[in-house]
Amino acid sequence: MENKALIIKAQIQISKLPAEVYEAIIDPAKMFNYFIAQSNWRMESNASLEWQFPEFDIKIPVRVGKLRKNEYISFYWNDADGKKILMEINLLPAGIATHIVVTEKEREADEDGIRWLGRNTEGWANFLAYMKAYLEYGINLRKGAFDFMAS
Repeated sequence: MENKALIIKAQIQISKLPAEVYEAIIDPAKMFNYFIAQSNWRMESNASLEWQFPEFDIKIPVRVGKLRKNEYISFYWNDADGKKILMEINLLPAGIATHIVVTEKEREADEDGIRWLGRNTEGWANFLAYMKAYLEYGINLRKGAFDFMAS
C-alpha cells in the first residue's frame, strides 16, 4: 500500500460576518480571548511572529504567508518535531454567518504522521469551537481547559 499524505481539515459555521472573523484571527488582542496568550505582532503578509499558548512555556515561530482580507489566511509553523507545516484558513460567506475551513498540511502516513493527525485535528476542532464561543457569546472556553497538562 502506498503512503499518501495526511491532511487535517476542520470546519464550523460562526454567526458573524467574514470581516469580524478575519479580524478575530489576525488581531492578537482578539486571539488572546480564545487561542494564544502572547504574540509579538498582528498577522501581516510575510511577517515573522512568535506565539505563546497559555498552557505551555514555549514560543512557537509563525511565518505569515498570504492574506486576502476577509477571505483567506495562510501561515507556516513548526510541528512538535520541528517539521514546517502550512496552515490555511478559508472564510466563506454564508448569509449573515461565516463558514470557516481550516486546513493543515501535510505529513506522511507513518507513525509520526498519525500522531500529528490525531493531536492537531483535536487542536483545530478546539480552535474553531473556542472562536465560536468567543465571537458569538463572549466566552473564553480555553481558560482552564488544559490545566490538567500543567501537572
